[in-house]
Amino acid sequence: MAEHYAKRVHTEHAVLDIGQDIGALVLYTGAEFCGKEIEISPWGNDAHRTHTAIWERRFNGRSVFAGIFPSLPAGNYILWKSETEAANSVTIAGGQIAEVDWRQ
Repeated sequence: MAEHYAKRVHTEHAVLDIGQDIGALVLYTGAEFCGKEIEISPWGNDAHRTHTAIWERRFNGRSVFAGIFPSLPAGNYILWKSETEAANSVTIAGGQIAEVDWRQ
């Protein structure tokens, strides 16, 4: 029987496609977001959204809940907690990994 993807702890490596004008984003959340889809859109273009799921991930002997946007063009973005609720903005820089923490 196949294990349900969202119920298991994810231990595999994440592959990021970054460089020159492409960056990535790691979003840390609490357990209440596990299995939920989080969207991001370029600043000023709310209709052009992409999404990722929040999964429980384990590394270095500890567990965190996180979503990864592995390849985003450099620029300013809005993260969405729901279809209509913007959460915060984030700047993505080429060749770098941005981090946003919603655990507080």
